[in-house]
Amino acid sequence: MVQTNGSCCSVKVSVREKYDAIAQNRLDSGYCMVDDIDYQSKSGYYDEADLGLGCGSPVDHADLKESEKVLDLGSGAGLDAMIASPLVGKTGVVQGVDISPLMVRRAQRNAANTSIENVSFMEGDIEHIPFGDSSFDVVISNCTLNLVPDQAKVFAEIARVLRPHGRFVISDVVTVGDPDPALLRRAEEIAGCVAGAAEMNAYLDMITSSGFLNVEVVRFRPMKIVDHQDGLASVTIRAHRSS
Repeated sequence: MVQTNGSCCSVKVSVREKYDAIAQNRLDSGYCMVDDIDYQSKSGYYDEADLGLGCGSPVDHADLKESEKVLDLGSGAGLDAMIASPLVGKTGVVQGVDISPLMVRRAQRNAANTSIENVSFMEGDIEHIPFGDSSFDVVISNCTLNLVPDQAKVFAEIARVLRPHGRFVISDVVTVGDPDPALLRRAEEIAGCVAGAAEMNAYLDMITSSGFLNVEVVRFRPMKIVDHQDGLASVTIRAHRSS
């Protein structure tokens, strides 16, 4: 869908306001899309960072290594970043970026309340990632790109900030087949984060068009928010930047 500058700004303001409210516990995070993932057993798990906002577990598929630099887009209260922390070790770095200033503050507070020292969080727009070229080995994201007006711009930015042969692992919500628009509207009313979901094949084509190689769907799970004909799925996708 083509967005005007005005509608893009409106979407971002709405997302920022919603997640500011969630960060302050003024708004329930809504429908939980990760009830099949045992986050609690993962090293680095911190209960106050788990707001049930994800739709997958990208760290599980990122093959993180000691000393790597990781960027978490839409880092929320810090859960995925904190789980990534022990995997990259004391010489590694995990940097979270989120559009919600109050969510960033909550993530910073969560990190400060633990012994984690290699994780930091900052406010930023992931359509304009606030880091230089070739800054990171790995980019992760969990149920965030479907909230962004220009997803192609985000993939271009991911390619820019990744080092040559770097990789990303993204969990997101997509549509599959030809879902009933009425069901999608009802699903959005319940879950509040599916309105921007792209069609799965178009999503994969967008990634390839952004110059990524070895594009692979490593996890696919049909979602049932209203009923089995919603036409929504949770996917986790892995790809590598070319040289």
